[in-house]
Amino acid sequence: MNVTGTYRLQLHEGFGFDDAAAIVPYLARLGVSHLYLSPILQAVQGSMHGYDVVDHTKVSEALGGMAKFENLAAVAQEHDLGLIVDVVPNHMAFVAPEYVNRPLWEVLRDGRDAQTAEWFDIDWKAGGGRLGLPILGEDLEAVLENGEITLDVHEIDGKQQPVIRYYEHVLPVALGTEGDAETTVREVLDRQHYRLASWRDKENVLNYRRFFEVDELIAVRVELPEVFAATHALLIDLNRRGLIDGFRIDHPDGLADPEGYLDQLRKATRRGTPVWVEKILEGTEQLPTSWSCAGTTGYDGMRAIQAALVDSDPAVAAALTRCWDEAGGEHTVQEAVEHAKRQVVGQSLGPEVERLTRRAREALPELDPERLRAAIVELLVAGEVYRAYVRPDERLSQDARRRLVDAFASAIEAAPDLEPELRALAPLTVGDDDDQAAASDFSIRLQQTWGPVMAKGIEDTTFYRWHRLVALNEVGGDPELLDTGSAADLHSWAQHQQEHWPAGMTTLSTHDTKRSEDVRARILAVAGDPQAWEECSAIAGEQAQEFDVDLPTAHLLWQTILGVGRVSPERLREYLLKALREAKQHTAWVDGDADYEQRVLTFAEQVQRDGRLHDVIDRVLHADEGAVAATMLAAKVLELSAPGVPDTYQGCEIVDLSLVDPDNRRPVDFERRQDLLFHLDENRGLTGQLPGGCTELDAVKLLFTSAVLRLRRDEPDLFGSGVGYEPLEASSEHALGFVRTYSGNRIAGALGLSRTKQLAVLVTRAPARLRAAGGWGEATITLPEGQWQDIVTGDILEGGTLACATVLSSHPAAVLVQR
Repeated sequence: MNVTGTYRLQLHEGFGFDDAAAIVPYLARLGVSHLYLSPILQAVQGSMHGYDVVDHTKVSEALGGMAKFENLAAVAQEHDLGLIVDVVPNHMAFVAPEYVNRPLWEVLRDGRDAQTAEWFDIDWKAGGGRLGLPILGEDLEAVLENGEITLDVHEIDGKQQPVIRYYEHVLPVALGTEGDAETTVREVLDRQHYRLASWRDKENVLNYRRFFEVDELIAVRVELPEVFAATHALLIDLNRRGLIDGFRIDHPDGLADPEGYLDQLRKATRRGTPVWVEKILEGTEQLPTSWSCAGTTGYDGMRAIQAALVDSDPAVAAALTRCWDEAGGEHTVQEAVEHAKRQVVGQSLGPEVERLTRRAREALPELDPERLRAAIVELLVAGEVYRAYVRPDERLSQDARRRLVDAFASAIEAAPDLEPELRALAPLTVGDDDDQAAASDFSIRLQQTWGPVMAKGIEDTTFYRWHRLVALNEVGGDPELLDTGSAADLHSWAQHQQEHWPAGMTTLSTHDTKRSEDVRARILAVAGDPQAWEECSAIAGEQAQEFDVDLPTAHLLWQTILGVGRVSPERLREYLLKALREAKQHTAWVDGDADYEQRVLTFAEQVQRDGRLHDVIDRVLHADEGAVAATMLAAKVLELSAPGVPDTYQGCEIVDLSLVDPDNRRPVDFERRQDLLFHLDENRGLTGQLPGGCTELDAVKLLFTSAVLRLRRDEPDLFGSGVGYEPLEASSEHALGFVRTYSGNRIAGALGLSRTKQLAVLVTRAPARLRAAGGWGEATITLPEGQWQDIVTGDILEGGTLACATVLSSHPAAVLVQR
């Protein structure tokens, strides 16, 4: 089944397979070809996302189980829709009660002799042959003295078995270690294959690899064929049965060998099964063409679209930079990133650093351990990508060599006194050392740790503390696009995408984005109005002092309210607390500053209610209403029509103003969207009174979304491989677009049966500055000769040189097809 457009659904107990089946007719009418589902396997009870899998052999009972999933697949097929499913190969849940994860339960019970011992990435040597569990609220002695740990029995597989209980935790007792009535709890604990300790001692105790810094997610060694087979058997069976058409791979950078994993998956699945990888590409980094996949999930496309739409006029960039400098923020994002990465490595990734240090000491016993540790920290901070693509037991590629050389050069520049240790570590990074076991482990774990340092240091720290223009602080994004972004970025990315990854996804919003596409569009639009921006920034700074709130945080707060609009106090409170704690500057998730948090929340409540900042934000949004609409529509049209497969995140076919999760996982009002789509179809556009709760901007966005998705479905030749891509010739920097040309395949051409098809897209760039300049004036674009039809309005245009004002007379964007 040809994938022409996907629709992402976040499944959970409150929205399961039956709920998804109920909206299939609407999604088919919208024009997508596939539903794109969050993980469907058995997850932790009450999970709102499914990435905490506990059982790979079951379809989630909370979602409806196998029968309901099969029904969803059948309903989808009746409407010519397929299913794409999210896969989580990197980790499983490690939660209480521990018996819910049976493979892990076996390891806790039987240790290294367990049949599933190789499933999990555990450094047994570091734990003295035991698995370190830093789950206690206090030191073990204090917990025992308080009687908080008890011996008990629990029914497992129909049999009463001895267990150890600590509040909600239930841990197994190894066979023959339970003792008798006189055996103390401490004696039983000392005989187990795990060791309990305080959560504050995790740096020295925790000896299993985690997902980022999340103790409750333990890494799985899917690189082993038997582990791959056991964890993927059900999904592969559903694929071979024709119920699952494609897969999205969560966090491939966490795997020991992403390329090898993708090869395994390709061989195991039906021929032609598309696979997309959640890969964050930094800067000019490109997805390795050797990876067996259809492309990424689209963050690179999102960055390219942001680059094209941000108003990078020097005067705009200067004004926004001045406001940020006056707020007292770090001047450059590079400074902020380095500080954040060092903090994350020091505070959150201690166990990972310790493992790397242990391996380095084994391979380099003559070197000082503390200096080795310091050198490893420098190397982790110096990495500029999520991994260097070093593959186990393979010759180093040129790309991998360049990444490693760059990282070592940066580390030596930052810490020249550690140059001897860094040079000694270099062979270990590629597994090239006499002590092959230690070197190989060091090489693989370094690759697996670079990703968490990048993600936690940049996306989950820097992007919550560097607020020059928060619309650019996005997953896979680049805050420096304000200085460097241009339409050329989009065209360069699109041409590469068309040539190498024509089936790669494009996206604007996901379950992981910090802000929805429309929140970002509102902020970007106002950013193009420097006078309005400076006014908001100045008043925010003045009012922040009244509440004793620091100015950088005030800069985040006013942009947030500008972007998200009127939201409930609960939604804003939840977001701000997350943002403040992730920033790790004035408060934190652990041992935070409640007084500081309350001052910020009180300030936010005031701004939402009334006052000078409240009034100026309202006035600015009203004045820039047209620019906001143009930017929202431009982003959506570019995503839908650029090379690749567009993914629409649930609800975002109309205006959606959501912040980071869990805000972006709120229930979607599908009835409202169905009613609006039915109204547009019945009335052939924007005539008549819109259904209740719908705005004209909702209608326009849905009108374009459905029109382009249906065009992709009905005319797939215009969007597949072999289609040309050229920037649209325009006389104004505010006119941004491209022409895509399909000339038919070679066989049809040889038979004289091919016919050229062309698509032209035009959107408005930097609309606030365009408005200030008086509009389009004499600006023109040039279309190839022939007749063109606007797929939204139905208007017919003749090719050649056309006035922008004519082409965009109805909407600030146009999608044209040559007749």
